[in-house]
Amino acid sequence: MKIGILSDTHGYLHPEIFNFFKGCDEIWHAGDILSDSMIEELSSICKVRAVWGNCDDWGIRKQCNEIEVFDCDEHKVFLKHIIGRPANYDSETLKQIKQHKPSIVVAGHSHILQVIADKKNNWLFINPGAAGRFGPHIRLTFLIFEINGKEISNLKVWDEPK
Repeated sequence: MKIGILSDTHGYLHPEIFNFFKGCDEIWHAGDILSDSMIEELSSICKVRAVWGNCDDWGIRKQCNEIEVFDCDEHKVFLKHIIGRPANYDSETLKQIKQHKPSIVVAGHSHILQVIADKKNNWLFINPGAAGRFGPHIRLTFLIFEINGKEISNLKVWDEPK
């Protein structure tokens, strides 16, 4: 499966997302969407899984859950906007994550691109950074990768100045 991940779009959908995510089987949006039409627009590419973020209004919160836990090939995925990062996870969220025993944990919120093998907790931590124009980041980032059984490969990052 080919997966696209983005976060913190804050109402902006980069025009190259459609080409970059072309051929994806799923797109995972890690919150702070801010546009009621964004999920619909992304759905024109493929299936979208999305969670709401701290900046999302009730319209987005009606469309999305705070947490999504799902299987993707031989992986269990935990998707939530505010998680923290390896060695500094939010304590309540860490309890939730450990209950589900995922092998992939996806977060947003920090506006910092991170892909880290968290060996202490035995999962891959992914934060795609920020794909929108609003926020403290200086680069627009989003990513794709492939899942084949247990194998995760072919990670590619879109990275350009904001």
